[in-house]
Amino acid sequence: MPMIVISDLDGTEHRLSAQAGETVMQVGRAAGLPIIGECNGSMACATCHVIVAPAWADRLPPIGEDEDATLDTLFNLTATSRLGCQIAITAALDGLELRLPQR
Repeated sequence: MPMIVISDLDGTEHRLSAQAGETVMQVGRAAGLPIIGECNGSMACATCHVIVAPAWADRLPPIGEDEDATLDTLFNLTATSRLGCQIAITAALDGLELRLPQR
């Protein structure tokens, strides 16, 4: 079972088990982290914004046009910002490191 690490706003690391096919948004929400995901994964809100650790950024699938357009609405966009609803967990992402952005 893949494990992902999400650092919250205080810097506390949460090591979370994930099922292949689940999204980062789903895993974080199930763990009670403040990943809102208002649109439930339809890329309409960007409230599942996460920041991928630089070492992992190139290991994720490329950002699609719709995700890129949604990310462009953020004031706190970084070079490794992604929508948690668009990162599907696979065995290759075991150990994925992310952090939650300041809101």
